Amino acid sequence: MSLRSTATRPGIRSTATRMGICLATGALTAALAAPATALADDAAAGNPPPRYTGRVTAKSGLLLRDAPNRGSRIVRTEPYGAYVHIFCKSRGDRVHNSDLWYLLTDGTWAWGAASYIANVGAAPRWC
Repeated sequence: MSLRSTATRPGIRSTATRMGICLATGALTAALAAPATALADDAAAGNPPPRYTGRVTAKSGLLLRDAPNRGSRIVRTEPYGAYVHIFCKSRGDRVHNSDLWYLLTDGTWAWGAASYIANVGAAPRWC
């Protein structure tokens, strides 16, 4: 039986096809691991990951939640003018024409609507 005849039968792959799939899977795994390795190398070299900061602009204070949506549980609040540490940004419920939410790392991990947090410096990375 030739490779051609086994490759055309349903459910049976040729050896070349199986080897190609294995090689592609290994390459994909290596590509996905590369960013994590780069961050670990940076940390080992004394280069900490970037830090992002924001300032609360909600006059009555900002409600911080356990998920990036308005119906999730309130974890804590931050007063107007407080500076917060932002880990990353993600999409969630729309608040004042923006669906961006920031994951904050001040003691408790919590989500705050980006509409009420002004970036101080660079905009945060995506989660």
